[in-house]
Amino acid sequence: MPDNKLEETMYFKKSDEDNLNPRDVLLTVYEALVEKGYNPVNQLVGYFISGDPAYITSHKQARSLIRRIERDDLLEELLIHYLKNQEPLR
Repeated sequence: MPDNKLEETMYFKKSDEDNLNPRDVLLTVYEALVEKGYNPVNQLVGYFISGDPAYITSHKQARSLIRRIERDDLLEELLIHYLKNQEPLR
C-alpha cells in the first residue's frame, strides 16, 4: 500500500518577511550605521559599488537585511526619492 503523503501536494506559503520594502530596508540600514558611528552615505556607496556586504554593519541585522533585496531595487528607491524631492530642471 503506497504512502498517501507522497502523493499529496504540499503547500508553500511565502512569509510576509519576504515582502521587504526597499525604503524600509534603507532606513533601517541607515539607522544601524549611524548608531555604530559610521558615515552611512560612504558605507552605502561602498556597498552599492562593490556589492560587498562587509560595508554594512551587522548591528540590527542590517547586513542580512540589505542582502535580501537586489542592489538595483535599492538604487531605484533612492533615485525615485531623490527625483521626487527636486525642483524641476530648467
